[in-house]
Amino acid sequence: MQVGVISLFPDMFTALNEGIPRIAQEKQQLELMFWNPRDFAEDKRQTVDDTPYGGGPGMVMKVEPLRKAIQAARKQLPKAKVIYLSPQGERFNHQAADNLAKVEQVILLCGRYEGIDERLVHLEVDAECSIGDYVLSGGELAAMVMIDAIARLLPNVLGDAASASEDSFATGLLDYPHYTKPSEVEQLQVPKVLLNGNHQAINQWRLKQALGRTWQRRPELLQEFSLSVAETALLDEFITETKCNQS
Repeated sequence: MQVGVISLFPDMFTALNEGIPRIAQEKQQLELMFWNPRDFAEDKRQTVDDTPYGGGPGMVMKVEPLRKAIQAARKQLPKAKVIYLSPQGERFNHQAADNLAKVEQVILLCGRYEGIDERLVHLEVDAECSIGDYVLSGGELAAMVMIDAIARLLPNVLGDAASASEDSFATGLLDYPHYTKPSEVEQLQVPKVLLNGNHQAINQWRLKQALGRTWQRRPELLQEFSLSVAETALLDEFITETKCNQS
């Protein structure tokens, strides 16, 4: 997969030379390409922003340098859609990451200051995307979040392909609890079911915990999740056990 990034601060993306994104690049499943709008500015100061019409605080990124950067990126990535990282965009989630992991090319546009000229959105942007209901200093961190989430879903990147399929949100539920050695830490013990080698019982326990955690922490996700009769029974068990432990 080829990911083009348009950013005033491409050096920030050196963080993607570590961890899973690094592995994805080494396995040639991910290629990162960068364009800096300053390289397309026409004045000596490489100006890429100006004061907003109508007044107000901050600066707005100008159309021409950004548009030229996008057009240069499109020449090398002709199949790519341009996604603008914006608080006004559609929420980025696991399904969005999974969908993007299936495309050959994408261009991520990182805004700065108060944002970009709205006319550029109409002229060059195919979609807007947000990683949450808060404002960052720019789109770079959001782009890195997206790239990391996508990289782990690319073929042969993770050591165990099941890791991605069992992540939180991959099934529509939060993940179940995980434990490793030692079996006891400050009198907190690993659940016995995980120690008995009964894989059917382990899978049932993990599903119940995933359902229960989702009910506790993100109940709105269950409204979009069609529970089977068996899953409903497991969730009811979890709720009953939780209420008994609290009483």
